[in-house]
Amino acid sequence: MFRAAHTAQNKTSASLSTAALLRPRLAGTNINEQSFLATDYLNHFSELVLLLNLIPERPDCLDDARAWTPKTYEEYFAEGQFAYSTLAMKAYAIAPSEFKIPFETTVERLNSQIPEYLDRIETAVKSGNRELVTHESANASQTLQRLMDVVSALANGERPSMDDNAIDDLLEL
Repeated sequence: MFRAAHTAQNKTSASLSTAALLRPRLAGTNINEQSFLATDYLNHFSELVLLLNLIPERPDCLDDARAWTPKTYEEYFAEGQFAYSTLAMKAYAIAPSEFKIPFETTVERLNSQIPEYLDRIETAVKSGNRELVTHESANASQTLQRLMDVVSALANGERPSMDDNAIDDLLEL
């Protein structure tokens, strides 16, 4: 038991030391110095929300929305689209759990809802009822955006105003 406690304490000390060394390198990036998370990850979801908003006018965008696939934070930054992609992944590895755990949980919820929303939109498109397509697309877009707002707040080192129960209520389809 002493060995386990000692090992945990060493890991905590190592993380704090790594964080202290990494923190100054975060200045001038979109990686928050408190949460160690980057808001650029939300661009991945913004692409889908944009497509959802286009579907009522351009139903063929549903195919593009269906082609969208979830990416983890690491997968997104591994693509190296940003000058600080490697730094973003290093920071994420040591992000404080008070931000990282709800961040990951909310992203998982976001990703889990997308297929159902796309199914509902597809059913509406097939019905030919434009009002229903608009309703389903707007509902999906607005709900995903609210979840993205929670993810953004966490990435910015803030406490989101939505607790788990509010998020669960939001996701009731």
